[in-house]
Amino acid sequence: MRWTLFFAPTLCLLACDRRPAPAPPPATATAIAPAAATAPSNPRGTPCGALGCLRYDSPRDAFLDAIACDPVAVGVGEVHAPKGAGVPSAAKRFADDLLPLLAGRASDLLVELMIPPSGCTDAVAEVRSKQTPVTARQAETNQNDYVTMGDRARALGIVPDGLRPTCTDMHAIRAAASAIDASLETIARLIRIQAERLVERDQRSDADRGKVVVIFSGAMHNDLAAPPTTASWSYAPELDAYCHGRFVAVDLVVPEFIGQDDTWRSLPWWPYYDGARMGAKTTLFRTGDRSFVLVFPENAALEQTVH
Repeated sequence: MRWTLFFAPTLCLLACDRRPAPAPPPATATAIAPAAATAPSNPRGTPCGALGCLRYDSPRDAFLDAIACDPVAVGVGEVHAPKGAGVPSAAKRFADDLLPLLAGRASDLLVELMIPPSGCTDAVAEVRSKQTPVTARQAETNQNDYVTMGDRARALGIVPDGLRPTCTDMHAIRAAASAIDASLETIARLIRIQAERLVERDQRSDADRGKVVVIFSGAMHNDLAAPPTTASWSYAPELDAYCHGRFVAVDLVVPEFIGQDDTWRSLPWWPYYDGARMGAKTTLFRTGDRSFVLVFPENAALEQTVH
């Protein structure tokens, strides 16, 4: 189970209405108040077991409980839909159902979609080619889901943007012993830098003060307690420190995509999710301080709810 980057073919799809890029934070940043309580005092869900398990009638209620601690940045992670997926991806479900909850509350949506730099087309093409072993196993709709999410955010008054690697980044990835690992590390670094700038700008802005910066990426990038083998792929610990603990990580899981391999088995919530017992409703696990896993209802249950 691997997560990696996508390339946005057209800058305008995400950033045509982009506000001027924020300047780097000054040496002494605007003060950010410490974190509030790390869990909702009156959760909407029903207890269901270990890891603070709660069951909900809707993904919306679970998501609202997960972000109830007044964060200034929310890192949403997904396992990208696999090739041949027959149900909607987590990205599509987030855009359709959860993102509208952030209208008026979020200032920006930063998505893990690489906007290719100009001036080094050969390096970009080679990096894209080196991604093929991973992207070939993913659903063809994944990139479109991210672009559609950006369009949805804009309609809600949330400014969308992608990641902006430089030609230096592309050359470094191309020259690395593992282009995949170098790509994942580059994604984490770019997200952290850009998210910190956006958080800092919000703190200084009369219009956006008190709003949230939302990051949507692969699920390894938002890990607050990543194991040593993948720690360099996560932006979350440094961004959390920058936000003085006002960062929340929420992973979104489509139950039909849950696998049985060692990578899935290593996830802390995996042994406690029983699809036969829990699949009809949304399940929320608390895997750590300000770290949550939201498992959507199985698609058949969702369709019954809609109809």
